[in-house]
Amino acid sequence: MEPRFTLVDNEIGAKFAQRFGNASLVVLRSGLPKATQDLVMLRVSQINGCGWCTDVHSKDLAHAGEPAVRINLVAAWREATVFTDAERAALALAEEGTRIADAHPGVSAATWAETREHYDDDQLAALVALIAQINAANRLGVIVRQQGGGYVPGAYAAAN
Repeated sequence: MEPRFTLVDNEIGAKFAQRFGNASLVVLRSGLPKATQDLVMLRVSQINGCGWCTDVHSKDLAHAGEPAVRINLVAAWREATVFTDAERAALALAEEGTRIADAHPGVSAATWAETREHYDDDQLAALVALIAQINAANRLGVIVRQQGGGYVPGAYAAAN
């Protein structure tokens, strides 16, 4: 499978990518733990089948020193013992917020309540924004067939 289009090689695409990246800085600089951010982005990217984003977030987790067992078990987090209760709540919210077309009413009251137990308002706002933004990034990557495999770990962190 070949990429269809390189978004950042286009003037409009490059401007959009810059603004999209700037918006993500709010989340990156929030009080939401970085490991939680990356775990959520990895799980959402797996669900959406975005090879580029899955590559980026799995490599960035490893580069940050996250144990391989946690990275490898993200796809099966419900059956794993390596995640905290707060991380599990974030992963549940991420899955339900990603699969909103698969179930009514989208995010369940139970998942929302569980998430509220672990995150303050600022962290929750960051988590909701993160889930929305990684879903958008996944859609961009899938639409243009952005290939996974070539990301250099930590490259985006250096730009922030």
